[in-house]
Amino acid sequence: MAGAAGDRVSHERRRRRPTRSGTLLSAELIVDCALRLIGEHGPEALSVRRLGAALGCDPSAVYRYFHNTDDLLLAVADRIIGQSMDGFVPGPDWVASLREMALRVRDSYRAHPRAAVLASYRVTRRENEFRAVETGVGILVRAGFEPARALRLYLAFIDTVLGHAALDAAALALPPAQRQGDSQASTRAYQSVSAETYPLLAALREDLDALAESSFEPALELMLSALAAQAHPPRDVAGPTA
Repeated sequence: MAGAAGDRVSHERRRRRPTRSGTLLSAELIVDCALRLIGEHGPEALSVRRLGAALGCDPSAVYRYFHNTDDLLLAVADRIIGQSMDGFVPGPDWVASLREMALRVRDSYRAHPRAAVLASYRVTRRENEFRAVETGVGILVRAGFEPARALRLYLAFIDTVLGHAALDAAALALPPAQRQGDSQASTRAYQSVSAETYPLLAALREDLDALAESSFEPALELMLSALAAQAHPPRDVAGPTA
């Protein structure tokens, strides 16, 4: 095993090349640059040519580290997962631990809204994703769920978290004018609907501002309550205090 690890390290060193600016090229540096470019221009604008220009290297150098741009995008998605997991240590309260894990995911998505949508539905098959799944399933196993059941419950939990986090991130990624228009819809379009055609919406006019709010935390608490109800013994879920 030590020999194999050494071979990998030597191979990596052989593959490294300095850029025109003298910076030593590495997979980490390429991912950093890709994440920045996606944040500035969106994932559809990411190309090997643009990466080469930003890194100050021949575009073909990227292929020493990644098979293609899709392989690079998976590495970017895994980086976002890693950022959400950095410093996370589950505590004795499994519900609080899952809540913290979910909020960390949301925060990392908000930090990279244009890249976040990619991370929400791809399987990165890399270390940070493995670590996140291991951690999440482990929390549920320690809560008393049988491992196979814990895996399925974790998948339901994390898919809910990722979906709502991606919605929040997608809203943040909109151009300011579109984001403002969507936010104002509850006070304009919805509040002017016909009471005869939409009696419930008309009756709820004073509450329609909720349409502009994120549903992330309500959905999270619903999911945590459902999980807690299935635990043995069942337990109440107390949300975060102000």
